[in-house]
This record gives sequence, C-alpha cells and structure tokens, in this order.
Amino acid sequence: MVGDQTPSSVQDTLTNLRIADGVAAPPTGPLTLEDLYKQHRMRLIRLALLLVDEPATAEDVVQEAFTGLYRNWKGLRDAQAAVGYLRTAVVNGSRSVLRRRKTARDYTPPHVANARSAESLAMLTAEHQAVVKALQQLPPRQREVLVLRYYGDLSEAEIAEATGISKGTVKSTASRALDALQKIMAGR
Repeated sequence: MVGDQTPSSVQDTLTNLRIADGVAAPPTGPLTLEDLYKQHRMRLIRLALLLVDEPATAEDVVQEAFTGLYRNWKGLRDAQAAVGYLRTAVVNGSRSVLRRRKTARDYTPPHVANARSAESLAMLTAEHQAVVKALQQLPPRQREVLVLRYYGDLSEAEIAEATGISKGTVKSTASRALDALQKIMAGR
C-alpha cells in the first residue's frame, strides 16, 4: 500500500495517467523518429518520472533514450520495435540514475583528522607567507639548512651530504638560522 491508497486505487491512478497521456493516431506511411518523439515522448517522460521521481532527470533519461535510438535507427529491423527499444532504454537509464544516486548516498568520505577552519587556513596562509619572506632574508646556506631540515624532513647527516658540509656545521648553521629567523619574524 502507498499512503492511504489501496492496491486497486494505485492501479487506477496509474491507468488514468496512461490514458491521460493519450495515444496519437498512427502515422500514415513509414514511421519516423520524429513521429515516435511526438507520440511517445510525454509518456516516456512520465514513465521515467515515476521511476526516478525528478522531472529534470526524467527528461534527461528520455532524451538519452531517443539519442540512443537515433544512433541505431538504421540498424532497426522493425520500426515498430522502436517503442519497445525506447521503453527499455528509459527503464535501464532510470536504473542507472538510481544506482548512481545510491552510490552517492552510500559514499562516506575518508575521515579528515584535525580539519582546520577557514579562518585557521587563512591565518596559516598569512603565516606561511611571512615565513617564506623571512626565509628569503637569510643567507643561502642558512636557508638551505632550514628548508632541508623542516620542509625536507632530512636528518643532520642527510643535510650534510646534500649540502657538502659537516654534521657539526649543519647543527650550528641550523641554530644560527633559527635565531635569525625568529628575530626577523619578531621585527614584523
């Protein structure tokens, strides 16, 4: 049962909808795609609408069915079978829409830990820009050591190898660079 309706009243409603769609007089001469469109478009839209429950989507489904028929029109053995083709295409298209909807509803985005607010991201961007400007004021070796250490996440040994300086020089350069960076940032 749907709502207050009994099964017979549901059948009556659907029958009345079918009758309201009407059936145009059959064309005289060979059946064309235009004839099919004029005669069956609204009925197919109503069918799709009952399946997908969204007018714009129902129209899209029917349009896709007619597009498919147009592509295969020359391959049809019997033009009268075109109505069955269209009906099947509308049902299959509606099923596809419903599957996509279900997939979209069932999708759970991966958990984002520590999601930042827009305000914190804006502040991070401003802070990031300030740090980049401050880094530009450091001597090249100090800048390299800090970038390799904190951005590249390299160890002192890896930094020494990458820059061609000793581990002890990496330590002292990093220490001086942090002090200089802190003074530059404080002076802003």
